[in-house]
Amino acid sequence: KKIVSIRNQTITEFVLLGFSDVAELHLLFFIVFTLIYTSIIIGNMLIIVAVVSSPRLHTPMYFFLINLSFLEILYTSTVVPKMLEGFLREATISVAGCLLQFYIFGSLATAECFVLAVMAYDRYLAICHPLRYPLLMGPRWCLGLVVIAWLSAFMVGGLIVGLMAQLRFCGPNHIDHFYCDFTPLMGLACSDPSIAQLTTFILSVVCLTVPFGLILTSYARIVVAVLRVPAGASRRKAFSTCSSHLAVVSTFYGTLIVLYIAPSAVHSQLLSKVFALLYTVVTPLFNPVIYTLRNKEVHQALWRLLYIKQMETLD
Repeated sequence: KKIVSIRNQTITEFVLLGFSDVAELHLLFFIVFTLIYTSIIIGNMLIIVAVVSSPRLHTPMYFFLINLSFLEILYTSTVVPKMLEGFLREATISVAGCLLQFYIFGSLATAECFVLAVMAYDRYLAICHPLRYPLLMGPRWCLGLVVIAWLSAFMVGGLIVGLMAQLRFCGPNHIDHFYCDFTPLMGLACSDPSIAQLTTFILSVVCLTVPFGLILTSYARIVVAVLRVPAGASRRKAFSTCSSHLAVVSTFYGTLIVLYIAPSAVHSQLLSKVFALLYTVVTPLFNPVIYTLRNKEVHQALWRLLYIKQMETLD
């Protein structure tokens, strides 16, 4: 009777189980992920400040890089604080809050897919069409591409969450994840989630494979163009610029494709959480590390900024 009464009652909140199966490591995880989260925020903020404060970096490539850093600050902040709470106590979230978290996180992750594709297209134009590049990638076009990326991502997220909001959740209310992800939520729905699942699968395929295809096409053409250049500094610079972006792309797209297009490849929920950590924590940490340590222009801008601050302090 108790089970029936729970099943017939619409629940108001979920419990995020997170990494409850390794409870003895929670304090260690809390310290490690707090340090990583702080590094993500500080690192990406430094990139934004360095680019904004340096007129030499006011180019399309660094404009897109600012958007990438801003996206990673936002979507990491959507997930990680609740995960950290789960290491200290039982993390609960209302049903509306859960759907909102998934909407913001999913939309921002989709926007990052589009921005990474735009960055690859930008590198293709810069390397393969250097003389026409200023005309092809003017300020208005740059802004337009970013606005389209953000708006289309939030429209896709809105459509998916709109379908999810029509579902009924009546128990159990334990989500075996550290944030409100799509698959665990659908497993808890009492009403038929097939329409939401089919729509999400189709949109995931489109929003992942189309940008990823554009990235691969751009880099294939870049490689062909660069190999035609005699070996030397210009070839090394071109490969160095692109390899940074490609490292971020490989980690981000690889994990998303496995989790949302081929979820059967992940055979356990713990492995699913580990994959989710790659694009929620590891990739946002990659961005500042790669673009500051491997990019001399950003490196120089940060040093100039630090030098100016020191001189102001001395004065």
